[in-house]
Amino acid sequence: MFEELLNQSDFFTTYLSGTVTLFFAAFTSIISVANPLAAMPVFLSLTEGNKDTDRLSTAKKSSFYMFAILLIFLLAGTYIMSFFGISLPGIRIAGGLIILRAAYAMLNPDHSERKISEEAQEAAKEKQDISFSPMAMPMLSGPGSIAVVIGLASQAEGVMDLLIISVAILLVALLAYIVLRLAPFSARYIGPTGMNAITRMMGFIAMAIGVQFILNGISKFFGV
Repeated sequence: MFEELLNQSDFFTTYLSGTVTLFFAAFTSIISVANPLAAMPVFLSLTEGNKDTDRLSTAKKSSFYMFAILLIFLLAGTYIMSFFGISLPGIRIAGGLIILRAAYAMLNPDHSERKISEEAQEAAKEKQDISFSPMAMPMLSGPGSIAVVIGLASQAEGVMDLLIISVAILLVALLAYIVLRLAPFSARYIGPTGMNAITRMMGFIAMAIGVQFILNGISKFFGV
């Protein structure tokens, strides 16, 4: 009887550890590549002169659209890739390369590429609603974030794993909303130096995740 309880305890401990590990990996990879802090200056620029209620509404809708986009690619991304004959190892390696590219830009924020061009940003100022474009896409849920989500979906082993990743996406969207909501205050107190430091730290995490994605894809392809 005691041995059965001990075995059950080991099973639940292992299962809980795997669940926490998956959630932490999903959350850190998505938040590192989505990088809501990088979207903050664009959000402030595009909502300059808006009322607080309008900014709040834009932040809410941007975060909701971000969650919806990433959730759609989580559930359907691997099927879309399979339709085009792309293997899961190929998805993982491609996702890892995209993450590495984004991570390199985050490690060099002074020379990084813009998610949207200056022309597109100026054109966005003429739009009445910027929550979906350019805020949700490509600022918050661009190619890098989508690649991460598809890569995570390719490693999911069941419905429970997909649910855990979905919770991680939801938490990232909530944090993105908080960042955008507090953007006027955060920009004032964090400053460019603080934002660069945070971006570099997240870039290092993203680079490690990208390398792991590539290693997982290679090992899966060769059956190691």
